[in-house]
Amino acid sequence: MTDAGNARVQSAEPLWQAKPVGIVGMGLIGGSLGLDLMAQGAQVRALVHRPATAERARQRQLATDVSTDPGVLAGCGLVVLALPLDRLLDPAQELVAALPPEAVITDVGSVKAPVLERWHGRVPRFVASHPMAGTAEAGVEAGVAGLFAGRPWVATPTATTDPEALAEVRHLAVAVGAHWLTCDARSHDHAVALISHLPVLVGAALLQAAHGEAADAGGALPALVRALASSGFADTTRVGGGNPELGSLMARTNRAALLTALATYRTSLEELEAQLQAGQWEALEGALAEAHQLRPEFL
Repeated sequence: MTDAGNARVQSAEPLWQAKPVGIVGMGLIGGSLGLDLMAQGAQVRALVHRPATAERARQRQLATDVSTDPGVLAGCGLVVLALPLDRLLDPAQELVAALPPEAVITDVGSVKAPVLERWHGRVPRFVASHPMAGTAEAGVEAGVAGLFAGRPWVATPTATTDPEALAEVRHLAVAVGAHWLTCDARSHDHAVALISHLPVLVGAALLQAAHGEAADAGGALPALVRALASSGFADTTRVGGGNPELGSLMARTNRAALLTALATYRTSLEELEAQLQAGQWEALEGALAEAHQLRPEFL
């Protein structure tokens, strides 16, 4: 993974300042991006699917202009496709037709290889990217200011990616406070399987285990485990209790890498279980000490 700053093409004014920015989708990422860009004086034109979503986005002032008409993207210099993965991988033809031919187009999908397969070459100035920021919320109510500050925003350019387009997406990411990185798409998908998609399934499994065992025991235990659950349990299960549609889409589009990550996790869990069963307390403490040392490297 490398910093792509050296690949930047210098310009007097980045596109997000010089021309309107189009955002397709006003969920967590799209809405948060709209708030951050508008706070810096950018003109933001949002395209959404439903009239009710458009009305709520206007009420929340997530964009300068919000419409269900793809024509709202006309004149935009940079367009961000903040769509769910299924709609990103099977885009509406009217959306593709409405994208300005000279505009830089980027996405925010959490899986990159399938996105590149679908979009690379389809529009001339496409840059696959992924801001590594989020909450457990979804939909038009989820957007919050400052979501990207200090968080990674990774792009996965190919040998034929327009360097000027890549630079413009970098300008956008830096403008909202993100830390810019680049890597190849396969490496990205392997990495996010380990640190993003695997935790979703692990968190879901933990919630199911706590609920299932307590329910089987019956009596006061189901209410007690809920009453005693505190910050540690909340932190560990946050992503597992998040948007189920998003989690399922991530698993479906990154299946091979996620299966490999699950197998590795299963091996680690089995080793801890064996130490517990055998009463190997020194070995168990050593494993926990290693985890204690490793954690700061991931924060």
